[in-house]
Formats: sequence, C-alpha cells, structure tokens
Amino acid sequence: MSSITASGLLGPVAVLNGWTLVMEVWMYAATIPVYNRIKPTNHTTKSQIDAQMPPAARWKRDNFNHLLEQPTQFYAIALALAIARGGKIDELDSILAWTYVGARVLHSLVQSITNTMMVRFTLFGFSSSILAVMTGRLAMLVF
Repeated sequence: MSSITASGLLGPVAVLNGWTLVMEVWMYAATIPVYNRIKPTNHTTKSQIDAQMPPAARWKRDNFNHLLEQPTQFYAIALALAIARGGKIDELDSILAWTYVGARVLHSLVQSITNTMMVRFTLFGFSSSILAVMTGRLAMLVF
C-alpha cells in the first residue's frame, strides 16, 4: 500500500473516527453530571430528560449522534474509492476527504459550543456537497 493511500483516504477515515470518539468523551463529560442530578429511570422519556438538560449538554449529545449519521456515508465512499482505485488515490480524492473531515470537525465545534444554526447549516451543506462530489467520482469509476 502506498503512502498516498494511507494519508489520502485512510487517514481522513481514521481522523474522523477519532474525532467521533473525542466527541463521545465530551458528550459523557457534559451529560453524566446532568443524569446524576435528574436521576432518570427506565420510565423517563427523552423529552423529559431534554427538558431538564442544559442546552450546552444537549448540543454535545446531539452532535455525537450526528457523527453516527452522515459520516457513515463518508466512510463507505472513502473506502470504496480506495478499493476502486486499487490503492492508488489521486490528489483530488485526498483533498475532498480531508476537506470533508475539516468541515465535520468545524460543524461539531460550532454545534457543541455556540449552536449557531446558520453556521451549522452552511457547514452541513458544504460537507454534503463534498460527499456528492466524492460519490460522483466513485460512480464514474464503477459504472
């Protein structure tokens, strides 16, 4: 496997997964104290918990969940591109992958710290457009 493969597509996959784990720790650090205070039972609903949870803690929990949604498409597309290219990843694939990861990390920080909706929406739209381009590049390889 060439070094461009590892840094070109597998590196962004590893970094985004690592970032997801960082967000998981941050989510637990923000929400466990709230759970200890409100003492939910197995009959407590999510909406009841949300009503008692400070927004800043809820934002971190929501962002962690978001990192288990759209980024799964990124993982599949990036790995499929790596396979379809036989381990020879071109520079544009690498730029797109790293840019996607950067946009998702920024999205996480915005959502977790300020939750400014239009900034989040812009970053989400940008990352979605990157996925669309990556998907198109993959489709051109396999069809």
